[in-house]
Amino acid sequence: MAILAVIPARLGATRLPRKPLRLLGGAPLVAQVWRRVSALDGIARCIVATDSEDVRDVLAREGAECALTSPNHPSGTDRVAEVAARDAYRQYDIVVNVQGDEPFIAADAIHGATEMVSSGRFELGTASAPATASILQTPHVVKVVTADDGRALYFSRAAIPYLRDETDAAVQATAVRQHIGVYAYRRDALARWVALPEHRLERIERLEQLRPLAAGMSMGVAATADVAPPGVDTEEDLAHANARWDDFIARRS
Repeated sequence: MAILAVIPARLGATRLPRKPLRLLGGAPLVAQVWRRVSALDGIARCIVATDSEDVRDVLAREGAECALTSPNHPSGTDRVAEVAARDAYRQYDIVVNVQGDEPFIAADAIHGATEMVSSGRFELGTASAPATASILQTPHVVKVVTADDGRALYFSRAAIPYLRDETDAAVQATAVRQHIGVYAYRRDALARWVALPEHRLERIERLEQLRPLAAGMSMGVAATADVAPPGVDTEEDLAHANARWDDFIARRS
C-alpha cells in the first residue's frame, strides 16, 4: 500500500526556540529527520508540513519537500490531516506522522506503526518500547497498556499498570511500555480523528491520542525491542544529540 510520511514542524516551540531550524550534524533538525524517513523502505513520499515560510525556504535549499499549512492548527495531527486531504496526496492509502524532533526514532517503530494499519487489523497504528518501572513516576514519559492482540487500551502520564502488590514487581516490569510518538492512519480514520471534538480525557492528560480511543476507534501498538531513543526538546537535548550524531550515522552506514 502507498504510504505518505508527513513530518509536522511548528516553528513556535518555547523550550527550544526555532527548533526545526536548529542545527544537528550541521543541518537543520527537521531536514535530518526528513532525510532519515525518506530513505526508509516502504515510504513512497515524505513531506514536511509547517506553518512557517522560514522553515519552507530553508528546507527548499536542503532539497526537502515541504507544504505550507495553516498557523491555527492545535496539534501536529491536524497539520498532517490538512496535507493528507490535498488533491496532490490523495493517492496514498496510509499516512504516517513522524515527529520532527525525533531524529533517532527507530525504523522498526515507523514500520511497526504502519503495519498495524496496512494489515487491515486496525484503523490507527502507533508504537511502544520496553521500559523500566522507573518511568512510572515520570509524567513527561507517556505509558501505554495494550490488549493481548496489540490494541491500545489506554495511554497515560500516570503509573500504569499500577503496582498494587509488591510481590508482582517483576511482572509489572515486563508490562511497562513507553509510548513512541509515531502514528499511522488509514486516510478515512485520520479525517475522522480530526473531526472529533476534544475529549475530557484528552484534556485532563494532555494526550491527543485519547480522543480517537475514547470514540471507539481501534489503534494497534507495535512493540519494538529496543528502548525509546531520546527526542530533542531542550538546549541540553540538542547538545546531547549533536554529541552522538556522527556515531549514529556511522552505525547506520
